[in-house]
Amino acid sequence: MHLTAPAAGRTTATPRRDADGMAVASFILGLLGLLVLNLFLGPIAIALAAVALWRGTARRGRALLGLTLGIADLAVLAIAMQLSNTVSWSL
Repeated sequence: MHLTAPAAGRTTATPRRDADGMAVASFILGLLGLLVLNLFLGPIAIALAAVALWRGTARRGRALLGLTLGIADLAVLAIAMQLSNTVSWSL
């Protein structure tokens, strides 16, 4: 029986690829959160962007956009709640 270890490049590529996926997901969720479910999608976008940045994503700009859009989701919700004097809002 002959056992071999995985290639060195393969073990380091997976976390980076995961971080890149998280950066893209945070951007998409942050963008969707401006329209629907911003109470849920905003914090998820913020968390995914923070983890992607912490893991050193190659798509840093996309992660920063996701972070910004996640914060904007919560800001839009707060403004809409103030204007309508309710705990939720709709278009």
